[in-house]
Amino acid sequence: MEGSVVRTQDFYYDLPEELIAQTPLQQRDTSRLLALNKVTGELEHRHFYDILDYLQPGDCLVMNNSRVLPARLLGHRPTGGAVEVLLLRDLGNKKWECLCKPGRKMQVGHEVLFGDGELSAVVTEVKEDGNRVVEFRYEGIFLEVLERLGKMPLPPYIKAELADQERYQTVYSKETGSAAAPTAGLHFTNELLEKIRGKGVRTAFVTLHVGLGTFRPVKAENIHEHHMHSELCMISQETAEILNETKKQGGRIVCVGTTSCRTLESLAKEDGTFEAGSKWTEIFIYPGYTFKAMDALITNFHLPESTLVMLVSAFAGREHVLSAYETAVKERYRFFSFGDAMYIG
Repeated sequence: MEGSVVRTQDFYYDLPEELIAQTPLQQRDTSRLLALNKVTGELEHRHFYDILDYLQPGDCLVMNNSRVLPARLLGHRPTGGAVEVLLLRDLGNKKWECLCKPGRKMQVGHEVLFGDGELSAVVTEVKEDGNRVVEFRYEGIFLEVLERLGKMPLPPYIKAELADQERYQTVYSKETGSAAAPTAGLHFTNELLEKIRGKGVRTAFVTLHVGLGTFRPVKAENIHEHHMHSELCMISQETAEILNETKKQGGRIVCVGTTSCRTLESLAKEDGTFEAGSKWTEIFIYPGYTFKAMDALITNFHLPESTLVMLVSAFAGREHVLSAYETAVKERYRFFSFGDAMYIG
């Protein structure tokens, strides 16, 4: 397919709005699991705790341990007007690139106050794309101030308030820096991970800080013209060794989520081996891509015409994927961040 025209509309499917999950289930691992055989297209309907049946001793489960920054700050101008500030990128020296609403109230020199004024920000620059650079003022540690005052930056399709902020974090989240959760990991509990390790499956962690660009729709008709957003990803020495050993011993690498997949595919050498490292990746995986590292994938259901549906289609074949999605709609699976999961192997 490389070189031929791959059209965005080829990845469209019809999704009734009521199937978009608005809240997480009470118990993380009770969500449903649609298992897809990528060779035959065969489907099985299970529950997430049954993931144990699809993992084999000697496999390695790779998870993204990035933690979501409570990056949504609700504040007000000294004159009283409400302002919402969404943190996008840490520029150092207390400066951040942000999205501000309403933008017209946030011009250079304008100030905004959060909480009881323990945090304030001044706009220092208005960028070409409309984003603002703001300089924060506070006492103590910024992350601790954020934990107190910030809210989770939930995706735009989730309208419900989140009762417990931790439900938009994986149980193994550790490295703060994402603008969105690596949502395939939300289904795991510590008990389930213990059972998985008890079965002889190794676990390894990578870090990819998810950018808000992950929700950006593909506007180009020909997907080759779509420019991917840039995200920072990292593999430690320990993870590189576990991955290399797994491959050497004939085990499979099972990625939890498209972020783990993009990290491995970005940092794998041509022969599929790894060494510790980090890079800003703009990898765009769509049909025609040859996978260097991943053997199986655990993932949620993704938005129509999104780069993530394209990635899954590159792995399992567009027809298989769209047919599986059609079945999931028919069977009333829950979609997107707080929705159900797929296992593709």
